[in-house]
Amino acid sequence: MSRYYRYRLPPWARECIIVCERSTLPIVIFQSVRTIFIPTTFDVILLGILIGIFIAFQLEWF
Repeated sequence: MSRYYRYRLPPWARECIIVCERSTLPIVIFQSVRTIFIPTTFDVILLGILIGIFIAFQLEWF
């Protein structure tokens, strides 16, 4: 099994990953504020998923 290296990807794929990585923090912040003011089950689940994606990007799992 070969290990996944983000730097071996084509330039367009690396650019897509970088854009997604940089846009997750503002989305997480917006969703946190929204969850504080309008807490629904969907908002809490979505916030958990977004935080998981943000952590995965920070640990370079993607």
